[in-house]
Amino acid sequence: QVQLVESGGGLVQPGGSLRLSCAASGSISGFNVMGWYRQTPGKQRDLVARIFEGGTTVYADSVKGRFTISRDNTKNTIYLQMNSLKPEDTAVYYCSAVRGLNYWGQGTQVTVSS
Repeated sequence: QVQLVESGGGLVQPGGSLRLSCAASGSISGFNVMGWYRQTPGKQRDLVARIFEGGTTVYADSVKGRFTISRDNTKNTIYLQMNSLKPEDTAVYYCSAVRGLNYWGQGTQVTVSS
């Protein structure tokens, strides 16, 4: 059973930065793709960024140039560095990993507010 545990969320002022972490219970080297999604109340869960096993990355247009996804296979962890945060980035952020099935973490709240 794969477990994904997110951390690093919190309250930050507009223009600030946060780094989210997603630690997997086992090796992440076998995951075809891992990524971050976000969701606000009453809306669908949307892709923020994903990283493929070969290192290719994909970003939502709304976060390009501000967010960076990375993975550390030695720590079985992926990260989302979020800079220049805006109030519209406020959401619950979920980690996702695909290896046959799509696995999800529990989510971590990110609130951008002054």
